[in-house]
Amino acid sequence: MQFELLNPSPKYPRARLVDPPPYGYLHLAAAVAPPGGPPLVRADPARSALLDRLKPLAAALRTQPAVRRATVYRALMVPPPGGYAAQTRFHPARFDVAVLVETETPDDLDPVIDGEAYQSLAATLTEAATDTHVLRARCTRSLGDVDKSRPGLFLFNHFVAEDRDVALELWDHLAGWYARVTGLDNSTLLDPMGPSDYVFVNHARWDTGALRLLLRQLTRPSFRSYVLQNMLANRTGAMPVLYRMA
Repeated sequence: MQFELLNPSPKYPRARLVDPPPYGYLHLAAAVAPPGGPPLVRADPARSALLDRLKPLAAALRTQPAVRRATVYRALMVPPPGGYAAQTRFHPARFDVAVLVETETPDDLDPVIDGEAYQSLAATLTEAATDTHVLRARCTRSLGDVDKSRPGLFLFNHFVAEDRDVALELWDHLAGWYARVTGLDNSTLLDPMGPSDYVFVNHARWDTGALRLLLRQLTRPSFRSYVLQNMLANRTGAMPVLYRMA
């Protein structure tokens, strides 16, 4: 498939990339009580209990020599899949709980996965969820590392596509749009190192609220004419979920 850019504009140049972080990533995502209608995630006792169990397990995992960070997230908004991502053959990203484990290098992932601390965390998450997805990845594109040292609004955006290379080319252009329109200055594109239901998962952070971020996007005509139309033209879909740190 050939990449095609519709409605190009000098306002939205290709993203300025930096060298990607050299880390390894384990992204664990789980559906515990995702919204069944409007995307706003409501409080749920089962999810709260799971988060309370996951936080000390993540803290124990961070004591492992090869582990840089282990961060637990609770979802704020889980929009239903739309556009190309709404096709039934794709795994819907309805994940209201997520954990991101970062290791010093991708080579450290297997020893961490085999360790008792990770196995305990993964089992706890799986037992409480109705649906899970685990991504073993490295970062292949970046606007800058994602700061997890303080609160913020975090994104995990699950991409599906007919052609992975076309989706990567498109991501470079869409990241430029997000940088211009929303002030995005960080992003790590998590590229699978094994089987995955998604061609990649984009992780990013903003210092703003979820509703304000959505308004910045949805009130811009270019969101439809540039972002959505280019995704459809290039047979690429995205399933974003917005989170806070738990």
